[in-house]
Amino acid sequence: MSNIDWLDLDASLLKTLVAVLEHGSVTQAAHALGVTQSAVSHQLDKLRAITGDALFVKSGRGIVATARALALAEPARLLLRDMERFAHAGDFDPARWQATVTIAANDFQREVLLPSLMVRLRISAPGVTLRVIPSDVPSLDMLRDRHCDIAISPRPPEGSDILQQRLFVDEYRVYYDPGVREPPRQLKDYEAAEHITVVYEPRRSLQVDTDLAAAGVRRHFAVQVPGFAALPAFLAGSDWLATAPSLLALGFMRPFASVAVPVSKCPRLPMYLIWHRQHHDDAAHRWLREQLLEVAKAALPQPPARRSRNTRPRSV
Repeated sequence: MSNIDWLDLDASLLKTLVAVLEHGSVTQAAHALGVTQSAVSHQLDKLRAITGDALFVKSGRGIVATARALALAEPARLLLRDMERFAHAGDFDPARWQATVTIAANDFQREVLLPSLMVRLRISAPGVTLRVIPSDVPSLDMLRDRHCDIAISPRPPEGSDILQQRLFVDEYRVYYDPGVREPPRQLKDYEAAEHITVVYEPRRSLQVDTDLAAAGVRRHFAVQVPGFAALPAFLAGSDWLATAPSLLALGFMRPFASVAVPVSKCPRLPMYLIWHRQHHDDAAHRWLREQLLEVAKAALPQPPARRSRNTRPRSV
């Protein structure tokens, strides 16, 4: 009978279990946790003594989780979330907040919002590290499994446990190199030109391109790039056009001139702040959302709309 019992269970042991489960490797788990492999092995030994199970066994050159370890995965995550809520209970002081915040965002959102957010964090919450990952099309699992704390996207996933708030609505503009060509003032000039556009993998077109094509606007795309950040390199020195959000003129599209899209009604681009219900009442998370809303106001002065879980936004 082991002299280690469940009273020895703590958050570090649970974090170790979850990390090894998620990475499938003691080495990778140690790297993710910022500790040594021997520290992870020691924690696993304590967990084995508490649970009475091997938890992980060798398989070829790697390890696999036992059935007991897999069964403990979700309870461990829930306990960690409860501990985090307990730690953040009461008054929240951002100056004392020590955390790594993960935000999922594509290049447009990263360019427009996140540098300004980081400036605010440096001033008000210097103990916070910002981690940015691609959002692509945010999935329910991305938020439910805590791959990120917040996602920023025009396409919130639909789920009763997913909340959203609109950050802003942007207009599309036609960007061009003024040293090479004149602006397309009329639809015929717009259609006659060659265009650069963004197509996300795997072959997901911008919603504006889909909507304009459906409205009968015919364009030839000379270049398709995987994100907005790639547009400037192709646009510079060419007579091509790029139809992209107007806020990019504040960032990497600053060297170019732009005009309104020469159609009677061009689609607009809404942008949403997205989070899981488990974070909704957390004081630290609420403060972080407020900072993003303030950053969005500064980027495009406009009162954010009320939150709605039933909106079907356009994609970027």
